[in-house]
Amino acid sequence: MKKKDSIKTRGFYRLNVVNADGSIAGDTGWRENQIVNNGYQQFLMYLLAGSAGSIRPSHAALGTGTIPASNATVLAGELTEASGRCALTTGTSGSKTVSYTFTLASGVIAAASTINNVGLFSGSTKAGGTLMAGNTYATSSLATNQAVNGTYSISFA
Repeated sequence: MKKKDSIKTRGFYRLNVVNADGSIAGDTGWRENQIVNNGYQQFLMYLLAGSAGSIRPSHAALGTGTIPASNATVLAGELTEASGRCALTTGTSGSKTVSYTFTLASGVIAAASTINNVGLFSGSTKAGGTLMAGNTYATSSLATNQAVNGTYSISFA
């Protein structure tokens, strides 16, 4: 009997709410996310198949809603006050992990919000793009003078 190779795809994220003085007001710690059906199909399967329909994460969004369902296409309660989603900076960590970082700058939202979900998207605005992955975390108050720094990692093991 021959041993078979297997690959498991897992995503993790961490968010920090940062005060104007640079101190950390909130930290989610590292949390596992959920990759949605479109995330597997359009971001991973189509890429490996060399399909013209393949896409990649380019932006992150924060919201006030629930965990995305496996067939979700949007992030529930996505913040719309910002002038679009947060652009991602892409990097790698070793041979099996892609890392993304983003910042929601201080002063972007007009009113305080209670945030508790995050997602990765292929588009820069709520009206466009495809949700790849997302999840919830314990609620966190976000004031207008606070920023959010985020890190997302997609690992293959």
